[in-house]
Amino acid sequence: MTREIQLGERWVGEGYPTYIIAEIGINHNGSVETARELIKAAYDAGVDAVKFQKRTPEICVPDHQKEQMRQTPWGYISYLDYRYKVEFGQTEYEQIDAYCQSLGIAWLASSWDVPSLAFIEAFEPPAHKVPSALLTDHQLLRAMKDSGRPVILSTGMSTMEEIEEAVAILGMDNLLICHTTSSYPCPPEELNLKMVQTLLNKFRCPIGYSGHEVGLVPSALAVAMGACLVERHVTLDRAMWGSDQAASVEPHGVRTLVKYIRVTEKALGDGQKRVYDSEQSSLKKLRRYSY
Repeated sequence: MTREIQLGERWVGEGYPTYIIAEIGINHNGSVETARELIKAAYDAGVDAVKFQKRTPEICVPDHQKEQMRQTPWGYISYLDYRYKVEFGQTEYEQIDAYCQSLGIAWLASSWDVPSLAFIEAFEPPAHKVPSALLTDHQLLRAMKDSGRPVILSTGMSTMEEIEEAVAILGMDNLLICHTTSSYPCPPEELNLKMVQTLLNKFRCPIGYSGHEVGLVPSALAVAMGACLVERHVTLDRAMWGSDQAASVEPHGVRTLVKYIRVTEKALGDGQKRVYDSEQSSLKKLRRYSY
């Protein structure tokens, strides 16, 4: 059976170009102008989609954290207030939607709760994304499945048993599973890229990779291991304020990453041994037969 899924106008899976998502997340720090700059940088780099994160703060922030104080660009405020500062609403997402449409780039979001899912669904995204932290939120998974849209499932912080339970709820007919390790940045010894093959062997749906490492090579290697989708956080400057910035890729790095992935796709070939035309000259000059 062919592993494939349709994300908007693109087919993703075996035999198709790797689908590359630039995760903006909350690296915009609450600024639509910064979000626009990140979208443009991703578009110029040649990615297929950009992704945001959508939360209802009063639902997503645990009660014991709501009043915890922290230093932010907006002053010394509670964690709940901070979450509101970086959360886009209707007006901001309408601007994002219009800007993405003007460029011709797809956008989607990780929804962290059911009301946020309903909010994003109104924009008719190509897919819904389950963040790793919510893989065990079966109510959210059922709501995503009920939307009828493709679902991308991230698997960080999860056991294989928890992944199996999530897949049982979502089904595999409209699902893409992403291997990931949820540390920011992730040390190389914890990337565990062979999990891409493990997931390919266990599930019949397409498998992708969501990377949080420093550097670009592991993401290209994930493609060589069989990942048909790659997602990386992007930023304008890794020194910007925010928890995800250090594990993100700056614009020049995104351009390089896209090149690495496209070269990797070409270099993989089809596994059939042949003598290429480019080898003929060396063959004629250097080949020696001995019997």
